[in-house]
Amino acid sequence: MRLARRKVRIETERLTLRPPRHSDFRDWADLRERSAAFLQPWEPVWAADHLTRKSFTNRVYWAQRTISDDTGAPLFLIRRSDAMLVGAITLDNVRRGPAQSATLGYWVGEPFARQGFMREAIAGVVHYAFNTLDLSRIEAGCLPENAASRGVLERSGFKYEGVAQSYLQIAGRWRNHVLYANLRPDRRGRTDNGRDG
Repeated sequence: MRLARRKVRIETERLTLRPPRHSDFRDWADLRERSAAFLQPWEPVWAADHLTRKSFTNRVYWAQRTISDDTGAPLFLIRRSDAMLVGAITLDNVRRGPAQSATLGYWVGEPFARQGFMREAIAGVVHYAFNTLDLSRIEAGCLPENAASRGVLERSGFKYEGVAQSYLQIAGRWRNHVLYANLRPDRRGRTDNGRDG
């Protein structure tokens, strides 16, 4: 099911989730820079041009292509009370056909951590993935020692599934990740007449 020219906008109690725009560059670069020590232990090594306008422009175009191609939904978390960027969440690697699944990734700026924003965003994206994109499974992984990320996934209905050895390069090293998944409750077991779903 390809949705050409799909517009993605998710409203939650306190947030608007929408794709990045070119005008977001300064807010994004400032938040990432201020949160660097908080974020870098959990992320791939930042490229030398990570915080540049050119790199951000490429990010915006990638987000537009990803949405247009129905392979994901990269979204910024905008606090509605003051239009402040608080973080980002990405539904990526959408797999259609028998799988009907995708991968979830996210980050929140240090000033906005531990305020429930990411849990709210995850709930909105999971609802969107199951009800608008018609997916059946959302997967997520994090470092075993990332208690905050594990906690938000567990409180968001994700179940622990196991450990992936040397799963991703994080902070310059191949690292094991714990894997979680959230399954659409009406899609467990047998499908109707062998069709998806």
